Amino acid sequence: MGHGVPELVLELNGHTWTLDSSRPYTLGRDPQADIVFDDARVSWRHATVSWGGRSWVIEDHGSTNGTFVQGQRIHQMEIGPGSAVHLGNPTDGPLLNVQGAAAMATPQQAQQPAQQSPAAGPGWAQQAPPEQQAPQQAWQKPQRGASGIPHQQIPDAVAPPVYGDRSPTTFHRLALGRVMRIGRALENDLVVSDLQVSRHHAEFHATPDGRCEIRDLGSHNGTYVNGQPIPKGGSALLGPNDIVGVGHSTFRVVGDRLEEFVDTGEVSFSARHLTVTVDGGKQILKDVSFGVPEKSLIAVIGPSGSGKSTLLKALTGYRPADQGDVLYDSRNLYKQFAELRQRIGLVPQDDILHKELSVKKALKYAAKLRFPADTTSAEREARIDEVLRELKLDIHKDKKVTSLSGGQRKRVSVALELLTKPSLIFLDEPTSGLDPGMDRDVMQLLRGLADDGRTVLVVTHSVAELALCDKLLVMAPGGAVAYFGPPEEALNFFGYDTWADVFSAFENYRDYDWAGRWKGSQHYQMYAADIDAVAAQPMQTPPQAVRPPKPQGWGSQLWTLIRRYVSVIASDKGFMALMLILPAVLGTVSLLIEPDHGLLPNRPRANGTIVPNGTATTVLLILAVGACFAGAANSVRELIKERVIYERERATGLSRSAYLMSKVIVLGMITVIQGAIVGGIGFTAREIPDEGLVLGSLTLLELSLPIMALGFTSMMFGLIISALVKTAEKTMPLLVMFAIVQVVFTGCLFILNGSPGVNEFSYLMPSRWAVAAAGTTLDFNLVSPNTEDPGSTDPLWDHEAPQWFVDMGALLALGALCGFLVARFLRRHEPEVMRK
Repeated sequence: MGHGVPELVLELNGHTWTLDSSRPYTLGRDPQADIVFDDARVSWRHATVSWGGRSWVIEDHGSTNGTFVQGQRIHQMEIGPGSAVHLGNPTDGPLLNVQGAAAMATPQQAQQPAQQSPAAGPGWAQQAPPEQQAPQQAWQKPQRGASGIPHQQIPDAVAPPVYGDRSPTTFHRLALGRVMRIGRALENDLVVSDLQVSRHHAEFHATPDGRCEIRDLGSHNGTYVNGQPIPKGGSALLGPNDIVGVGHSTFRVVGDRLEEFVDTGEVSFSARHLTVTVDGGKQILKDVSFGVPEKSLIAVIGPSGSGKSTLLKALTGYRPADQGDVLYDSRNLYKQFAELRQRIGLVPQDDILHKELSVKKALKYAAKLRFPADTTSAEREARIDEVLRELKLDIHKDKKVTSLSGGQRKRVSVALELLTKPSLIFLDEPTSGLDPGMDRDVMQLLRGLADDGRTVLVVTHSVAELALCDKLLVMAPGGAVAYFGPPEEALNFFGYDTWADVFSAFENYRDYDWAGRWKGSQHYQMYAADIDAVAAQPMQTPPQAVRPPKPQGWGSQLWTLIRRYVSVIASDKGFMALMLILPAVLGTVSLLIEPDHGLLPNRPRANGTIVPNGTATTVLLILAVGACFAGAANSVRELIKERVIYERERATGLSRSAYLMSKVIVLGMITVIQGAIVGGIGFTAREIPDEGLVLGSLTLLELSLPIMALGFTSMMFGLIISALVKTAEKTMPLLVMFAIVQVVFTGCLFILNGSPGVNEFSYLMPSRWAVAAAGTTLDFNLVSPNTEDPGSTDPLWDHEAPQWFVDMGALLALGALCGFLVARFLRRHEPEVMRK
């Protein structure tokens, strides 16, 4: 016992413990704890008692049911002789009596919450600053190294835990000069049976100077130090308290020992003072704080305009809050998003899979994209079958997703997220549009997921099955918290009999201070005061954009995406038939225009003037417009209908360029084939020149190539429309407008050359260049001369081979420009923290 430190004796059910100030003492159900409680209301690692430098301190470690003094829930406070502490329940929970010969605090002081430090925020209970919030930092203030990451020189006996207050899963001895390899393969020194981990993932090297180095072995999902990825194949020296993340495992070097923590899913989660401000200074999320224990199901309800969707984006990191923090088991989600994103599953309101595929095939492609490239087909199949059995979907695995009921489709979306074994799962309106029976089935599914060791948060409008949840968060209009606590106490808290009455009150009293009423209540003191007591954080700088490691290489992703897209298209027989019928009809329509007339220049009159061949320009106009319409129609819905899928897959490591290129390749091939059909039908039945400018006797091909390229570039324009619109319904008006604009600027309806401004604007239109390229081969300056100014010719129609290449080059350049713009527009549909 240190000099001058008062003796402290704890008494529980006749047993006593005399505490030594040289170390902390853990309280909980864990058999390895210093003081073990055999009561289900006490958490595994519930609290710690330690000497705080001037008095003894008890600190709750985010326990499920809380620690109480005089009926009030506390987080941290001084205790002394005469103090009485209840664990798990304020009235009949296990009672811990404090005795001793002397105490630094008088009994009166011991019965009151600790005094606030000058820097602390308001509140009745002492709350550690954020950097001291982790349990390990209650007895020693961290020192920051040059990297800005907190480091601590702490004896092995009290080294700070990684996951809340959990003990390491296993220990490994690091001998000097030894190399310890981590990976999925059995020949590794540390075998991690996690499909997120590569076969040979990383190595620990014990350096001669006593330090340790982590080296990435070209892993697919990355190796992280303090939540930040180290370069692929790179290395990093580790400080005494640096945390190394590999898949779902976390490692820390303590002396000559390597401690391993396995994230089994039992994690706590908290939000602290989340505030989101939009343009104009309006707050749509106001100071939202709440904390949930491990293995919990939390429901979020509230009227429209209460910020539920904004809250979900803030909690998942998709749109980080402007102020405040989200903590994943004491780790800052925003600052460590690159690593922690792999531990989070998100099921949006819309299905995140292709409905045209079978359940098994949809999960197969998802697993191929999300798991490392070195996972075998057998490993992926085994994981898929495991998830299907868990969610009772194995009997539906060969059915198309579109043939399933609404509740079953939602199960498939959950199955897709469970492939990577996330510890934290968010769901946005999973019961929307479902009947009461399916509503109950989905909520029971979520209850089961929580009971199996996951933390589940669901945003919902349905209030029928709230009793299945552990906690309920009610949002008030304007984005503030109106209630957080057990769902069975919520209606009594509001003073109404039904939720319809509560929501009506929200609507009728929108200016009422619901948040103030909540914070002045006893429920607030019991369920939220300990989280909310943390001092509000200043406006933080926007998190650095994250470039997450990609599980698959770019080429592998592209090949998987192409195969999946082809499978989706091939499964839609109606769409395939339309792709063939549409160009055939458009090409055939052109044959109705004076079928006996060719596309050659007419013979000049006796006086030498040339008679324009109106048939040639009309036919080319129809073929060009047909190619424009067919190309744009192929792509105009493709991005908008997959937007939710893209957003989710992008967050899990999908390459934006690989995704876009898969669309360009598949749709490009379809469109080029359609252009060949249109051009083949339209030009074959007409008299055309025997010799072309570029391809010699292959005049038919030389004339069809501009039509094919026009279809491709129009397809790229369609992708721009699809990337810009917010709903699929808006694509059709824009498609019609695009087609009409192309008609006007072909140069077939009126003379463009010589029209100031109009002619220059026409250079942005793909139909202008496609007609010009075909016009050079047909010599349009003779076929359709300028009768108003006989000496004037259109330089884009010059009957020369170089001009044909210029026209085709400009047409393809427009397509490339469209591709660049689509890639930029796709950035808007990615998690904000990932935008580069």
